[in-house]
Amino acid sequence: MPRLILLNKPYDVLSQFTDRAEGRATLASLVPIPGVYVCGRLDRDSEGLLLLTDNGPLQHHISHPRSKVPKTYRAQVEGVADKAALDRLRQGVTLRDGPARAVTVEAIDEPAGLWPRDPPIRWRANIPTSWIELTIDEGRNRMVRRMTAAVGLPTLRLIRWSIGDWTLENLPPGSWREETASLPARRRPAAKPPRPPRR
Repeated sequence: MPRLILLNKPYDVLSQFTDRAEGRATLASLVPIPGVYVCGRLDRDSEGLLLLTDNGPLQHHISHPRSKVPKTYRAQVEGVADKAALDRLRQGVTLRDGPARAVTVEAIDEPAGLWPRDPPIRWRANIPTSWIELTIDEGRNRMVRRMTAAVGLPTLRLIRWSIGDWTLENLPPGSWREETASLPARRRPAAKPPRPPRR
């Protein structure tokens, strides 16, 4: 049975076990389990759910764009997330590496029980902030931040809440738990149509 680790990655921690630049916080200080590897990445300045496994096929399934595993984020953005901005995220925006759209997106209240970020976000008294919950099924570099910026809502704080059916529920920042996981069923190749008989 594959091992699957759910980690609530804190802000300012790299999604890797070593740091070539040195001096930056890595997963090595949080997950003392040898032989596990990250399933996809989470930016250093983002927080939330990171999955790790010791199983190559499971890692590939969770990480690969073809799998379309949904990832849900809770983002504190600068400005008011009005209907027009949310509609644009649903319909899709054009980024420098192609179109991108939210599978679902909605305005939400600040999440209950949210831990403080260290350091806190920049605060400007004359500019309001709001929260949105957004689901994507891709994993391009800084995709959520670029999408919200494209509709005039720069992201100030980004927390990945879930990947597929796995969530941050009851998982404080910096802590992890192990859950059971099964390998995805192998897809059978499509049957080739029979060749016409030779005449």
